[in-house]
Amino acid sequence: MRALLLAAGLGTRLLPLTKTIPKCLVPIHGVPLLEIWLAQIFYAGITRVVINLHHLPTPVRDLVKKSQWSDQIDLFDEPILLGTGGTLRATRELLGEGPILVAHADNLSSIDLRAFHSAHLSRPKSCVMTMALFDTDTPQTCGIVELDQQNCVISMYEKPAHPSGTLANAAVYMVETEVLDQIEKIDAHQIDFSMEIIPLLMGCLYSYHIKGYHRDIGSLAALDQAHLDITNMQISSLMAPN
Repeated sequence: MRALLLAAGLGTRLLPLTKTIPKCLVPIHGVPLLEIWLAQIFYAGITRVVINLHHLPTPVRDLVKKSQWSDQIDLFDEPILLGTGGTLRATRELLGEGPILVAHADNLSSIDLRAFHSAHLSRPKSCVMTMALFDTDTPQTCGIVELDQQNCVISMYEKPAHPSGTLANAAVYMVETEVLDQIEKIDAHQIDFSMEIIPLLMGCLYSYHIKGYHRDIGSLAALDQAHLDITNMQISSLMAPN
């Protein structure tokens, strides 16, 4: 299985930090987020990773070059940001067919990727993708979901002013070929996954609930909270083989 790590974002809500550091390399207790993800992915048995680049690509290239997994990583330059859907379409040849793990490298997560993959394999036959979910303490900033009795996503409300719950899209997905085929049909350069692809999949979208920690490190407040929530020891355990 292969993975796409999304690392091209501008990180505007993390300014002034992201003037000199790409969002995916923001450190948690000295360890860049991207480095944590690479350890989790390769220790889970995924064989190859594609990372997209746009904002401040040189430090990302340098980290990958020094990584013990450098020969298993493909870098994909995005001179113009494509959105998650557009990046999936542009890197399809590198990723192969499904299942493909798709994750945003600016999240800090203790997701068990082996358990996530197992849940995806046991999904209802009608489902072509599995979305990881988490319990958020800031539902107004997330995509809040509703599930049916089979744990399939039947609705999602992006950043609702009056959220109906706290179960949120973690922006970590297991994607099958049918989703890639759906993306190919969209006549647009940039494709927003949450707004343009996920709504097409309602009723065909399985879910997996992250039992541990998950936070989008998209703002300075979230970064500060992550440093309070997570200890050095916990960071080390995230990067250790299970």
